[in-house]
Amino acid sequence: MRDLLDKQVFDRQRVKIGKVDGVVAELRRGKPPRIVAIELGSITLARRLGARPGEWMAQLATKVGGKRHGEPHRIAWNKVQDSGLDIECDIDVRETSIFAWQDWLRDHVIGRIPGA
Repeated sequence: MRDLLDKQVFDRQRVKIGKVDGVVAELRRGKPPRIVAIELGSITLARRLGARPGEWMAQLATKVGGKRHGEPHRIAWNKVQDSGLDIECDIDVRETSIFAWQDWLRDHVIGRIPGA
């Protein structure tokens, strides 16, 4: 699992969508764990620092962006096509909310700066 963390993730169009901040594994009795998803985003990154930073970041994201932003972005492991130097996924980033923060900042902050 540690070989996946912090690797660059690309969608099917080779658009950079972030880095792997967490790995979701399923624990099975009498069998080794099985990876079911990778997670991206500030909530998962904050959880790596501990439970409290993760809760704080989830609350902040919910307050600023609404309930749907209170959970980390997950990509199902069956959508991962290649996990070599970079991770390629069979998703289209435009169909997700991964860039929602960037879009919001562009529309509400950067777009209001004179000359931007």
